[in-house]
Order: sequence, then C-alpha cells, then structure tokens
Amino acid sequence: METYGRILLYAMPSFLVLVLFEKWWGWRKGKDTVRTNDMLSSLSSGMTNVTKDVLGLSVVVISYGWLLDKVAVVHVPSGWITYAVAFIALDFAGYWVHRIAHEYNLFWNNHIVHHSSEEFNLACALRQSISSILKIFAIFLLPAAFLGVPQEVIAIVAPLHLFAQFWYHTQHIGRMGFLEKIIVTPSHHRVHHAINTEYLDKNYGQIFIFWDKLFGTYQEEMPTVPAVYGVTRPVQTWNPIKINFMHLWLLIKDAWRAERLEDKFKIWFMPLGWRPADVAKKYPVEKIKDVYHFQKYDPANVKGLMAWSWMQMLVLLLFLSYLFGNIAKIGNPNMFIYGAFIFLTVYALTDLMDKNFSAIFWEGIRVVLGIYIIFQQGDWFGASRFFEFIVPVLIFYFALSFSATVFFALQQRGKADRLSIA
Repeated sequence: METYGRILLYAMPSFLVLVLFEKWWGWRKGKDTVRTNDMLSSLSSGMTNVTKDVLGLSVVVISYGWLLDKVAVVHVPSGWITYAVAFIALDFAGYWVHRIAHEYNLFWNNHIVHHSSEEFNLACALRQSISSILKIFAIFLLPAAFLGVPQEVIAIVAPLHLFAQFWYHTQHIGRMGFLEKIIVTPSHHRVHHAINTEYLDKNYGQIFIFWDKLFGTYQEEMPTVPAVYGVTRPVQTWNPIKINFMHLWLLIKDAWRAERLEDKFKIWFMPLGWRPADVAKKYPVEKIKDVYHFQKYDPANVKGLMAWSWMQMLVLLLFLSYLFGNIAKIGNPNMFIYGAFIFLTVYALTDLMDKNFSAIFWEGIRVVLGIYIIFQQGDWFGASRFFEFIVPVLIFYFALSFSATVFFALQQRGKADRLSIA
C-alpha cells in the first residue's frame, strides 16, 4: 500500500503531463480529441480510483498467495523468465476479467466508468473503477500459480502491466505495421471503445492481441466504419462516483420491480443489457439508436468555471500527493478520513460541472469536514512540519472554495432560469 502510493507520486504528474501534451498536440494538428470537461471528469475518476487502491478498499475473494500454496506443481527458474511468465499470466487473467465485465450484467458495473467517456484519448484511460469491491482477478492467475510464480513477482509486475495500458488510448497514432499482430495498439483499442454494432464487445486484450484472435473476439478497425465512443446508455454526467454505481442502481431497481421471482435473481448473471420484459416495457431507459446521430453530453458552463475547476484539480493533486507520500505517518483510521475528504472533493467539483445546485450541499460537507480535521488535530495530518502556515492557508482555501461554489452554482441557476423564460 505504501509502496504503491510512492509509485503514484511519480506516475500521477507524468500522466497529467501526457494528457495535456495530447491536448496541445491535437490543437496543433487541428484534431482536438480532448474536451476540457471530459478531461477533468477523467482525471477526477483516476484520482478516486488510486485513492481507493492505496487505501485497500476491496475484498479479495481468493488471494494469489492462497492459490499458489494449493496448486503450485513446478517453480519457474528465477530471473527474467519468471517476470516474463508473470507478465503473460497477468495478461491472460486480464483478458478474461475484462471479457466477463463486458458480457455479464453484474460485472459491467465494475467497468462502465472506463467506457463512459464519449471521447477517446489518454485521459479516458484514467477512468478506472471504484466499484470493484470484490476482487476475482486471482482466480484467473491459475497458470501462474501452477508454475509457482512467486507472489512478490506478481506484485512487482502488476503495476507495470497496468501502466503499460495507458499509451494506446489515443486517436493520434494510426496502424503500426507488424506490431498489430502481437500487441494491443491504438487501432485495436479504438475498436474496443466503440459503440458501433460492428465493433461492440471486441478486442478485450490488454497488452497482447493474440488472446482475442485465439478466443474469437478480434475485430480489425475498418476505414469505412469510423469509431463512435461511449456507452449505448449514455451516463449524462461528469461525476465519476455517480457513473461507478449507476448500472448497479439500475439492476437493483429492475430486480425490485420485476414481477417474476426468477427474474429478480436471473438479472444479475444474464448477458449485459438484459432486463426483465415487464420491467423494460414499463420502465424504458434511454439508449442510443443511431450511433452517428446523437447529442454528446456537454452542458454549457458559465464563464470562469473551467478555470476554477482546473485550480481545484491542481489543489486536489496536491492533497493526493501528500496522502500518498505520508500514508504511513497518517495511519489508520486517519487515512480513511482523508480518503473521504478526497471523494467529497471530487463529488462536489463534478456536481458543480454538471450544473447541479446540490453542489453547494456537497461542498459544504467537504468544507465542514476539512475544518473539523484542522480544529481536531490543530494541523493537517502533520503537514505543519513541512509548512508552518498550513492551517491559515487551508482555512482561507476552504472559505474561498465554498464561496466560489455558491457563486458559480447561483450563476448557473440564473442562466438556466433566463433560458427557460426565453
């Protein structure tokens, strides 16, 4: 947990620089694939995901260590071959977990946030789940356990395998020759993120594309079929926390409303999108019928909100960096209080970007929590040892943040009222 936090201290700013570089590159080339609101939503989603992971907010159904003890028959030689086997085994497991997430109702909730952007860019790679509480990944690491790959090797290789999936989320790299036959490329992954009928539920591979070719889920990108991105049931929000649980909430409501007892249980394990016939008829949900003609989610914001949102995002990055760099000193249970503060920050900011008046309420809770922490500790989790004026600075920041949220929320409500009158 502490080690992963320190890795993220370097990874987070690096990802941010690359995301901003892609924005600049697209502007320079006349093909901007990064909308600012969408990018901020993606960045905030990534921040909630890494906070959840560093705090260890998940339950492992079967641990790799337990599996290793039970099924190891041989032990691969130590050295580079052990890491190569671990990498391939992780990719095999990743393919099947990814595929299951796309094919069954229950597991889609763990993955919907990654596909929720209606753009395709490096930022959307950071849209990772906070709703995957139950971890089933280790079950698919059976080949690695059978070969006796040590648990510490898996722990080292896993973050590298994850970070290696970042680069191919872009529209600025075309086909890559012979590499198309071996690794997942931007072309392959554009197909995977597309909602065109020709492309749906294809190319689940994470690093190697040959799993898709082996198991019949491969689809080449076609010049005559331009990819359209998003999900077929549009999320209509910038709030990543809402996105993470909206499919689960739909399943809960459908199970409750279903007349047949069988359907109440069946819905969870049916193919993605299946709903009881009686519920679908009585409670239809919005679904894109023509992928080439639909309105992307893009609420117009009042002047100055985007600049304020960027400032909040940079402040949030500072808060996160302090948490990850000092998590051992912050300790338990303070690190979970800190995590709650991070989640409230994301919720309040993205609720404001959605033009919801309730953003004032969420920002108020966040500010109250922040001030409570300061007065309860007389500090901000020990930060005064690095910056002695941290308390007055944070109190000023909280006052400014709440005032700005009220200002922008009122402005947006006023603008909406004027438009409705007109």
